[in-house]
Amino acid sequence: MHVTEILARKGTEVATVGPDDPVSTAVAALAEFGVGALIVSADGASIDGIVSERDVVRSIGAEGARILDAPVRSIMTADVRTCAPSDTVAQLMGSMTEHRIRHLPVLDDGRLGGVISIGDVVKWRVSELEDEARHIQDYIQSSGYS
Repeated sequence: MHVTEILARKGTEVATVGPDDPVSTAVAALAEFGVGALIVSADGASIDGIVSERDVVRSIGAEGARILDAPVRSIMTADVRTCAPSDTVAQLMGSMTEHRIRHLPVLDDGRLGGVISIGDVVKWRVSELEDEARHIQDYIQSSGYS
């Protein structure tokens, strides 16, 4: 399966926040959209960074509540790993594991085209394993070994 197939199922909507928005706005957006990370984008099409719940918590731990008034750019990860619509789920799993990340923005012709989360990858893998088990069970039953 490829990224395009995952996006066809889940949609391409991306929750974003501006780099100059206060961290408190990012916190509200994380809660509103029920996501673990937001793409930081000044224009909604390019990627300036990514900010996760973990980034917020670590920043509050280090700086206290005053970080909530700071701009998102002060806590975001600017070096964002991305994927392409043609990437396979196996490639995503490798990248997420190797770089210890949970969200991969999709770049489609240089524009933000969606986000793949570790949850999307796990959901796909569970579905794949269920299909394999069903096929094996059907094979066993059809061959008279049941």
